[in-house]
Amino acid sequence: MINVQSVSKNYNKHLAVNDLTLQVKKGSIYGLLGSNGAGKTSLLKMIAGINRPDKGTIEIIDLPAYENVTVKEKVVFIPDVLYFFPQATVAQMASQYKEYYPNWNKDRFDQLKSAFNIDLNRKVHRLSKGMKRQVAFWLALSAMPDVLILDEPIDGLDPVMRQKVKNLLFQDVAERELTIIISSHNLREIEDLCDHVGIMHNGKIIIEKEIDDLKSDTHKVQLALADPSHEEHLLNQLNILHHEKRGSVSLLIVKGSEEHINKVVRSSAVILYDLLPLTLEEIFIYEMEDVGYEIEKILL
Repeated sequence: MINVQSVSKNYNKHLAVNDLTLQVKKGSIYGLLGSNGAGKTSLLKMIAGINRPDKGTIEIIDLPAYENVTVKEKVVFIPDVLYFFPQATVAQMASQYKEYYPNWNKDRFDQLKSAFNIDLNRKVHRLSKGMKRQVAFWLALSAMPDVLILDEPIDGLDPVMRQKVKNLLFQDVAERELTIIISSHNLREIEDLCDHVGIMHNGKIIIEKEIDDLKSDTHKVQLALADPSHEEHLLNQLNILHHEKRGSVSLLIVKGSEEHINKVVRSSAVILYDLLPLTLEEIFIYEMEDVGYEIEKILL
């Protein structure tokens, strides 16, 4: 559905996206994670056809994304900083979207009014931050796009509305095979929404996996050996992202299968051994540390 091949983008000699390749399958929800300044928004704007890559190609539905009317009619981009026409009401913005998107569904727009419960005659610029975000989703979902690109989409939404929006997204993915690519710093929301994630740093994708595989491949280990002199040999057999020592107990973040970790640890006599799953947020932190991103020691 979305095919990004060897794409690079410079802004005033700053390489925002660096020879990046990415594929997003039809009917999937792809989470794009990364450090501040990693190039996520630059990449999303190119996928949305707003900016042209300096190098490489981006195709959506096998068509070039940049300045392609056929593609733009099937893609909706909700940016981090929302824009609506000055003085426009919700109804007037709906009329504009109807002109832009040939698949605009008036019945869907009317049905969603009960979910968002915002007066059609309200001027959008006078609404709160969260209500503006609701209007953006209301319009986007009524346009019936094939691809929805979201940059920090839940910022400003209260918990009840976040759940409503997530349910609506899941509904469209299940019923219409809507394809979604979403960038957010709220990793707990990403964890709930996405089936596939990519972590971006310095303009590149440093890791990309299905979210279940990513979580099953990274573990938190608490370990104390009966003979501490065996520890170095044991640790050399593990792929360790992070290591802290608290008295006789080693606290580790380890990549690898649970089976492999158990086999290595059980080869020595242990006093304490706990193998715990990690949240996506914890995985992100330690993957970023592994590539040199400075973080505080936060292992709990």
